[in-house]
Amino acid sequence: QIQALTTDAIVALTTAQVAALSTAQVASLSSAQILALETADLRVLSTAQIAGFSTATVAALSSDHIAALTTAQVAGLTSAQVGALTSDQVGAMSSSQVMAIETVDLRAMGTAQLASLGTATIAALSSAQVASLTTAQIAALTSDQVAAIETADLRALNSAQIAAIETADLAAMTTAQTAALSTAHIAALSTAQAAALTTDQVAALTTAQVTAIQTADLRAMSTAQIAAIETVDIRAMSTAQIGSLTSDQVGALGTAQVAAITSNAIRALSTASIGALGSDAIAALSSAQVASLTTAQI
Repeated sequence: QIQALTTDAIVALTTAQVAALSTAQVASLSSAQILALETADLRVLSTAQIAGFSTATVAALSSDHIAALTTAQVAGLTSAQVGALTSDQVGAMSSSQVMAIETVDLRAMGTAQLASLGTATIAALSSAQVASLTTAQIAALTSDQVAAIETADLRALNSAQIAAIETADLAAMTTAQTAALSTAHIAALSTAQAAALTTDQVAALTTAQVTAIQTADLRAMSTAQIAAIETVDIRAMSTAQIGSLTSDQVGALGTAQVAAITSNAIRALSTASIGALGSDAIAALSSAQVASLTTAQI
């Protein structure tokens, strides 16, 4: 019977003979026998035959065997089989092979497996695949991997996934990626994440994104980050947002930024914040802004 064949006998099988094996016969092969198959022979197996491999057999396949699988065979792997792949095996997969992994199977990958994917492979993932990643998988991505995610794929993530991105990884994102985040994503950022944004990233935020920043997150930002907010965005900020700024943050605003604060919003500044304004900033206030100041502020 097929189980009695030696590994040498398995090696001697022709591609036609391997293709003729039934699914039950393939399933009965030992890991050693499967490993003895030539890569060309492995490629002729049907998806049903491949799906019959035990998880132990899958984990025992060489990197050459994994690299030889067709995209159809990869797509036919079960979640248990994908979960059994080693980090080395995952790292040996081509971008097209990884793109063939079903979303439910991708979720079965361990964080170490996912971390072994190259940046080119991460960039090649579909929006559906990226959106299928668990928060634990997102948190395990390296800075280089996060920076490789396509902007369209970032927008496919939900708020919980965005909140799972490590602060160092968030800071490594390109300005194009940051600008691609939805207002819901921005609102979901933690104070630590907001504080981790670079000044270039802050400057690249759209007006809609800036107005979506939570007041607690604004207060967590450095003076350099606040100073990087575009004047058009300052003008659009709500009264609550302007009022949440610390005196140090207000003191770091440029004259153009101060002049952009709406008359209603400037009334929300604390007396300490008004006192933190420099002489140039005070001189830049419009008559409407001055007229809106409270007696306590004056």
